[in-house]
Amino acid sequence: MRLLLIAIVAIAYAGIGVARSEDFPSRPITMIVPLPAGSAFDLTARLVAERMRNTLGQPVVVENVTGASGSVGTGRCARATPDGYTLCFGGVGTHVLNGAMLPISYDVLKDFEPVALLATAQLLIVSKKAMPVDDLKHLIAWLKANPDAASQGTGGTGSLTHLAGVSFGRETGTHFRSVPYRGAAAAITDLVAGHIDFMIDLAPNSLPHVHAGAIKVYAVMAKTHLPAAPEIPTVDEAGLPGFYMSAWQALWVPKGTPSTIISTLNGAIVDALADPRMRARLAEIGQDAFPPELQTPEALGEWQRAEIAKLWPVIKSAAIKAE
Repeated sequence: MRLLLIAIVAIAYAGIGVARSEDFPSRPITMIVPLPAGSAFDLTARLVAERMRNTLGQPVVVENVTGASGSVGTGRCARATPDGYTLCFGGVGTHVLNGAMLPISYDVLKDFEPVALLATAQLLIVSKKAMPVDDLKHLIAWLKANPDAASQGTGGTGSLTHLAGVSFGRETGTHFRSVPYRGAAAAITDLVAGHIDFMIDLAPNSLPHVHAGAIKVYAVMAKTHLPAAPEIPTVDEAGLPGFYMSAWQALWVPKGTPSTIISTLNGAIVDALADPRMRARLAEIGQDAFPPELQTPEALGEWQRAEIAKLWPVIKSAAIKAE
């Protein structure tokens, strides 16, 4: 009889769990964004959150939880109840780079469930206008002929732009000085002024200066051209094939979140990214939505693991630590 009662209680609780999953969401959802409000990262999150409401029937409220290169907010999400009501907006910085550069209390892979890849901003190789070369092959040749003479501006030690510079030097066999700034906006200002020689920078940050003729551009670090600037060659076309890197964003939930809830959240994202108006708004801020085949939880998991396999060895061999 005792065993029968235990079985009945267990079945009842399981039924409640299923019902809760089926009723999801029944109240507002919080999307933790671990970087400051107003950034391109934050703008993407807010666009996605607002559009998800149409499908879910509940508000998705963005909460900016900043600090320690995004690890404070990401850590809060890792410790949240796995019920689908706390989402973690992140990307290559929070869920790849921080895992190798910071002493964090969570595992960027094991403590989260992937939901979907969202959008990406491409990186451009650019230089001051006075740089005496006009294409990527000649830039690499000039750097080799002038070791340690050039300065590369970055958005800060441990940033994606810093890591891109380290990878560029290793890939091309060139040597130059890295100059960290408090954000890429300050670095691009000095590039325009000619105080530093070149950058590997986010396209939304540098494209306005390219179009104004204030700086030179050599290539986009992607397989395809930028829709906003199709005249810029890809690295494949410019002479550095396969040298790809981007500032991608995605959505995760805490480990243990039911698969039915993850499926519901993923469906809301797929629906959002299929909206032409949504894709147009993303394009306005320099973001490209991922294609449908890469919007699955499985695709995000594979993408994240591939990025870790590619970038962690570079970080560790160069002993890069975030500041």
